[in-house]
Amino acid sequence: MKSNRNKTIDISIEEGIQYLKHCINPLDFPHKITTKSIINKTLIGDSFEVMKILPHSFVDLLIVDPPYNLTKDFDGNVFRQSSLENYEKYTEKWVEIVKPLLKQTASIYVCCDWYSSMVIGPIIKKHFCLQNRITWQREKGRGAKSNWKNSMEDIWFATVSKDFVFNVEDVKIRRRVVAPYKKDDLPKDWEETDEGNFRNTYPSNFWDDISIPYWSMKENTAHPTQKSEKLLAKLILASSNSGDVVFDPFLGSGSTSVTAKKLNRKYVGIEQNPQYCIWAEKRIEMADEDNSIQGYTNGIFWERNTFKLQKNKKSKS
Repeated sequence: MKSNRNKTIDISIEEGIQYLKHCINPLDFPHKITTKSIINKTLIGDSFEVMKILPHSFVDLLIVDPPYNLTKDFDGNVFRQSSLENYEKYTEKWVEIVKPLLKQTASIYVCCDWYSSMVIGPIIKKHFCLQNRITWQREKGRGAKSNWKNSMEDIWFATVSKDFVFNVEDVKIRRRVVAPYKKDDLPKDWEETDEGNFRNTYPSNFWDDISIPYWSMKENTAHPTQKSEKLLAKLILASSNSGDVVFDPFLGSGSTSVTAKKLNRKYVGIEQNPQYCIWAEKRIEMADEDNSIQGYTNGIFWERNTFKLQKNKKSKS
């Protein structure tokens, strides 16, 4: 029995069969697939096969969170660690298949850990216009007696061309000002509020304000490698506009689709595991009632552990 505070979504296939009916398998009717038929849908099936029959040039923003080169059990579907050479072939394969689906103005973000990053980075550079590498702090990580604790991950940022969207004003982070500087007795480049002194700063490529979803968060599921909505919100807000199509070919428990919906974007996701499809559809339904994103309030990304300040500000607005 879970405690009342445990919000983890872990409903079984039997309990969530109605959500599975919301998904479609494009391989069942490959000749009827159009952009309209897949928008705001979870596509169930093998990504490598499904992507081959999807419409060309429908994606504004591609977010990819592929299996890292680690042995991991995804609800019975085991991805096994292989050599770097084999993982390179695996990455080249999905990149080649997804490229025709992207608009010329599309942006691409690919998640990886430090080990798979060595493979993914050069491949992304080979096929796209490489823009940057984001490193974010996972906060959690398994300790090791003979090595450094692994608590960082990378996200490679690239674009199809030099013509792309980047809404930097939409992804500023609000940071507390420890030593405020005044000019003519007025705040200089910071804001004085009842909750404290803050500065809205432009984002860098190192993110230390992300929390891994945990049991008391409404977005949490039993998926072993779930990304947080706050992390995905940064990518979506920066590199797409309202109404754009966000595509995730390795959807997992639905974080990309859910966050895209909450931010007024269209979404398409592919997931082969029926259990994860159910969790994704459950979360998409929940977004109709609550479109909040933890750590993102009033158009501002807040530093970690400032939720109390967010609530105070919201109650006064």
